[in-house]
Amino acid sequence: MSAYRRDEVWDPLVPSHRDKDRARKVPDTPQTRAPAYRLAFDDTDFLCREELRPVRLQLELLKPELLLAERGIRSTVVMFGGARIPEPGGEAWAAKNETQKKNLEANAVYYDEAREFARLCSRHAAATLYKEFVIVTGGGPGVMEAGNRGADDVGAPSIGLNIVLPHEQAPNAYVTPELCFNFHYFAIRKMHFLLRAKAIAVFPGGFGTMDELFESLTLIQTGRMERVPFLLFGKAFWQGAINLDFLAEQGTISPADVELISFVDTAAEAWNVIADFYALT
Repeated sequence: MSAYRRDEVWDPLVPSHRDKDRARKVPDTPQTRAPAYRLAFDDTDFLCREELRPVRLQLELLKPELLLAERGIRSTVVMFGGARIPEPGGEAWAAKNETQKKNLEANAVYYDEAREFARLCSRHAAATLYKEFVIVTGGGPGVMEAGNRGADDVGAPSIGLNIVLPHEQAPNAYVTPELCFNFHYFAIRKMHFLLRAKAIAVFPGGFGTMDELFESLTLIQTGRMERVPFLLFGKAFWQGAINLDFLAEQGTISPADVELISFVDTAAEAWNVIADFYALT
């Protein structure tokens, strides 16, 4: 059998990784040390040039897509929510004053609900050999950690879509390592959140959570995305944070747009909405 046969597909060309290794073993001369001599795909300085932004965008879209497809993952349950919400009994590390500390500790109840919601989804995913309803989070702390942790509780894989930020963002310990991705571009990360989404659950959070909430909702409202169960955890929180009825009264959204959202307070309520929507047993 040829050394160039890969993935059961005949390919007579020398693999790129082999030439990459060969190119690094050449004699050390002024010519081979020059940046111009580096293979283009093995030259990070070249790949980071401003003119290469379209290529980098394509790579960030393609890498997770290939790995998720190879894993056989067909659909996901997206969990958005605040990085600053602590585990019950944990430190409200993001609090800047006593009021914030009190409220973050009160909102810690949603860490437990997120964890339980992920367990419920992941138990159903097990029946599909973890190809459907796989949990995906932003990969960081807070609600994101709770989501990945809930999947891990029941031995299920889960996805983390991390992004490089100045603070608050490093992969939590519960993301499946082979499904732990990192992004530079917010836009491509958002695409990966929604490309396989069969349900979207949004927990209390800040600007990032709001951004994800409204972007996803806008895609559904405008018909650029199929309607899926759209769950807002914490009715009191969200009715205080955004007034959808006011927007409908003002005519800036349709009264029917409010019906795109289901307000829930518990994991069981949320799973029932999904199960009813898809007629799951």
